[in-house]
Amino acid sequence: MKQNLKPTESELEILNILWTFGPSSVRDVHEKLLLTKEAGYTTTLKLMQIMLEKNLLGRDVSGKSHIYTALVDKEQTQGQMMKKMIETMFNGSPVQMVMQALGNHKASKSELEMIREYLDKKIKK
Repeated sequence: MKQNLKPTESELEILNILWTFGPSSVRDVHEKLLLTKEAGYTTTLKLMQIMLEKNLLGRDVSGKSHIYTALVDKEQTQGQMMKKMIETMFNGSPVQMVMQALGNHKASKSELEMIREYLDKKIKK
């Protein structure tokens, strides 16, 4: 993935659909977007074309409908965006980010246990 890549919120919504459901047509992506927000088909098409130009997406034109795939890795993109958010919003402190997240979101017992297990592994390294 390219350095300093900053997908917009709308681009991230499309990437999340492609990361979850795999290669998809514009219509498939558009139908999934409609489950959470109002969006025009031509707007979705144009955004995906822009993402193609930005090398966020690839496109297979061999079939009747064009099939788009994400060219950026989900974990790498999340990591890069998280790093930028920690730097800009939390003065470089991941502790402040975690405290804010846990303070604004009621974590379930299983989520807290997963966090505890993760931290235990980090401490042992």
